[in-house]
Amino acid sequence: MSDSPRRYRPRLRRRAALYLSAALLMSGTAGCYAFGGKDLTDLGREESSSLGAAGTEPDAALSRAMDLPWPTEGQASAEVEGVGSLGTQGEQTPVPIASITKVMTAYVILTDHPMPAGEQGKTVTADQQAADESYSPTESTAPLVAGHAYTQRQLLELMMLPSGNNVARLLARWDAGSQEEFAKKMNKAAAKLGMDRTIYTGASGIEPSTKSTAADQLKLAHAVMKNEAFRQVVATPTTTVPGVGVQINNSNRLLGQDGVIGLKTGSSTPAGGNLMWAATKEIEGTSHLILGVVLHQQAGTNPTQAMAAAFNASHTLITAIRSALPQALAGP
Repeated sequence: MSDSPRRYRPRLRRRAALYLSAALLMSGTAGCYAFGGKDLTDLGREESSSLGAAGTEPDAALSRAMDLPWPTEGQASAEVEGVGSLGTQGEQTPVPIASITKVMTAYVILTDHPMPAGEQGKTVTADQQAADESYSPTESTAPLVAGHAYTQRQLLELMMLPSGNNVARLLARWDAGSQEEFAKKMNKAAAKLGMDRTIYTGASGIEPSTKSTAADQLKLAHAVMKNEAFRQVVATPTTTVPGVGVQINNSNRLLGQDGVIGLKTGSSTPAGGNLMWAATKEIEGTSHLILGVVLHQQAGTNPTQAMAAAFNASHTLITAIRSALPQALAGP
């Protein structure tokens, strides 16, 4: 994703102008992500509280102006970074989120162990447990070799692209000593981001007791996508497993289409199909970041079928937003 060096000040619909101007002042310029020496959780907490105080009426007006094709089941939420919320669909009742959980796992890892963009970060040695769990027939995993040293970047790719549950648990043990202690860190980070309808009970998302809402997960997407290293990981189409030589594809089949630059898939029978996504739209030389979350599609069915439904619903929403955004920003 490229950031424009100049600021874009669109002519906005009158009812949305006040909110959107405030949002632009808070963000500086759409698509610009500077940390200013603050860690991810502090930055996310400040922005979450600022956005939440802005009110909802202008957001609804912008959403209506775009006439979005929200999913007809489950729940969803979307926003244009630096512009405003596009609203939510469905009752925001906490539901299982499956491997969308790994976004918070990555968020905590990158908060505790900052990794500059383009670098490999710290070194982690795979333990026997991670290796033994590599070939589970009942969950998504990535092949790890006991005693092999992996870089932080390699493990994040193996967790996010093929959704390796064993990798998520290895990172949790590396960071906090146990998955239980790591889950406490996840919940603390969620609280700082204002995710008050979220509970994490593990690092991988395999536990159906980990629950959240689309609106809460959008807060996380908003915060974590400010990390350049994270954005590089989720935009990676394929990775090769160190020590094994196997090439693994990103499970996000929308990646690279219609401006999609990430983010994370998640599916299980209790959770249904879920997708947290990020896409860009360039308007008059400025790249706008669009974030969205679609949860609980065809829950209770086959996970493959449910994930296909989440992809379809998300793709429909992404293409509609990207198509309507230029006119919505330009105003009447």
